[in-house]
Amino acid sequence: MTGTAASTDEAVSKIVDLLTERQAEDVVLLDIRDIASFTDYFVIATAQNQRHLRALVDSINTDLARAGIKTSHIEGNDDSGWVLVDFGDVILHIFTPEQRAFYKLEALWGRSGVPAVRFQ
Repeated sequence: MTGTAASTDEAVSKIVDLLTERQAEDVVLLDIRDIASFTDYFVIATAQNQRHLRALVDSINTDLARAGIKTSHIEGNDDSGWVLVDFGDVILHIFTPEQRAFYKLEALWGRSGVPAVRFQ
């Protein structure tokens, strides 16, 4: 989805809205444009369990595709407890609670001075 700032902002907004509508927990946006060259934003969210994780990934991919925002790559699966969905300028990380506590992405990026914007 590499595109204009407006299209990237629109994608971020849609992703956050879809996650909150579908009961994802602790949705966080990290703006990493100043320190990373591979993407502009990380969106991080927690699914209640593996089944919820799969449902979130499937519905977000479907809804964003309808809006013309295509997934360029997906890594992980619901069995692993962590799915990464790459939209180019936005990378979505959805974790089960256990995997989110283990990887602590916000803390890792926070050490680089990246502020976290929380939703919900």
